[in-house]
Amino acid sequence: MALDPSEYDISELGPAIQEVEDVEELEAILEAEKAGKDRVGAKKLVESRIEKFTEDEDDGEELDPTEMSPADLANALQSIDSEDELEAILDREEAGEDRDNVKRLVNKRLDSIRGSDEGDGEVVDRTPPEEKYPELDHPTADKQYVEPLEGGAYEDMWVFCETKDGALLDVSREMLGKARRLMDGYNEEYSQDERVVGVLLGDDTESLTDEVVALGADVVVHQQDPELERFRHKPYTELFSAMARAGGELDEEPDAGDSSWREYDEPRYVLFPATNNGRDLSAQVQGELDSGLASDCSGLYIDDTVISNPAKTGREGEKKEFERVLHMKRPDFSGFEYSTILCLDNPTREFHPQGASVIPGSFDAPEPDPEREGEVYEYDFALPEAWFRVEVTDYDDLDAGVDLTGHDVVVALGRGIGDDPTEGMELGLELADAFEDAALGITRGIVTSSYDFDGHVEQYAKEERQIGETGQVVEPKLYVAAGVSGAVQHKVGMDESDTIVAVNTDPDADIRDFSDYFVEGDLFEVLPALIDALEDGELDVEGLAAGGATDD
Repeated sequence: MALDPSEYDISELGPAIQEVEDVEELEAILEAEKAGKDRVGAKKLVESRIEKFTEDEDDGEELDPTEMSPADLANALQSIDSEDELEAILDREEAGEDRDNVKRLVNKRLDSIRGSDEGDGEVVDRTPPEEKYPELDHPTADKQYVEPLEGGAYEDMWVFCETKDGALLDVSREMLGKARRLMDGYNEEYSQDERVVGVLLGDDTESLTDEVVALGADVVVHQQDPELERFRHKPYTELFSAMARAGGELDEEPDAGDSSWREYDEPRYVLFPATNNGRDLSAQVQGELDSGLASDCSGLYIDDTVISNPAKTGREGEKKEFERVLHMKRPDFSGFEYSTILCLDNPTREFHPQGASVIPGSFDAPEPDPEREGEVYEYDFALPEAWFRVEVTDYDDLDAGVDLTGHDVVVALGRGIGDDPTEGMELGLELADAFEDAALGITRGIVTSSYDFDGHVEQYAKEERQIGETGQVVEPKLYVAAGVSGAVQHKVGMDESDTIVAVNTDPDADIRDFSDYFVEGDLFEVLPALIDALEDGELDVEGLAAGGATDD
């Protein structure tokens, strides 16, 4: 077998199987996944790869445009790169229905292919708007790029290691482990020797440098100062940006620290935690460095990619290959699909570093290796008083909140309780109480809803109990999801549960795809039956089956 799927995160498995082109090998990988972790997402990735080669085998059949709608044909044309085949399709359409919109689709695809080969497409107009339309008022006309680099040198993956009370956050450890794996693969693929660089800012960073190295960093750069005890936007943004430029063409304080360890202008990649502070810092740093940011990511991989967007290629109908691109995966606003975000250079402007903020819990934290060796550099950039115009005079430590992790059972409620929110919450609490070690969680839909809960259950509808990408990540032995649709944002917070039981009135709910047991029924009827069965010491399997239980 070409690879063992159990050794890969889902986000890493996709790129890995792109190297496998043998259908029998792919089928073996699929069977290994089914016999092992049996992850829905992983199986879909392998099945999609198998389908690709199955479709390729059927490519000998001629595509008949007269049997297809314009929308279906447009999708089919994207996989055809042969001029002869496209011209044959055009001939068949002209001899058949002769639809103008279909012929335009085929001709557009032909122009794209020919333009890519000949490079004679129309050059994209890049005249600034204030020059193109001088009669208009442009409030941004005076804006200059922060970073006028041309032909800049970029290397390494930088990780901002957020801390609290003198300790690394878990997400900082997770990002260091992921960065280590990414750069190990990068160096092997591209025969390079680029590094993971950990960045620490605070009042006692020196005590954490060894731990950052042990978790995977090759280099640690840090600055400690009593003024940096608490996160503040201005100093943290300015310091991270100054460190990123240190030793490069845009270095404004060359005497602030030893930058002899690097020979580039800015990092190639940067990772930030998708925490409250990390989200603030990542957006401001990437803006200061004049680059882009993909926020709230749960999957990362590095690969080459071919782009035909004229904004990136500089010419209509032309394709261009971009190398060493960080592919940053995040859930769509719909919650049911992922988008992959790319930060690519324009022909007249460079976008580096490629940056992402990472959702806590997205990756496994590595075991520290105390034997790892790394380099540590302390910086001493100036801290102007103007950076500290906001003074923190007093603050309260908020309650740590509810910890849903570590329980044998988690009962999660979703928008399905909407018919009677208070009763639904009461049933969830009662079901949780029927187990020896259980906790009650909720979905983002309840947190953001306008449900009117009675006072005795209102506390259970707060964000501290939310499960998902912006909430807690749980891995109980049993996860009972009642009235939960199964959006991607929720799935990433619970799909490592040993057994998932879903209760939903919708037989096509997305959660059915990754549940071990699915009960098609009203939670207001099913949950009381579960509670009674648990209190009686036996589960009424026949009653559940009558309600539509299916074992997926």
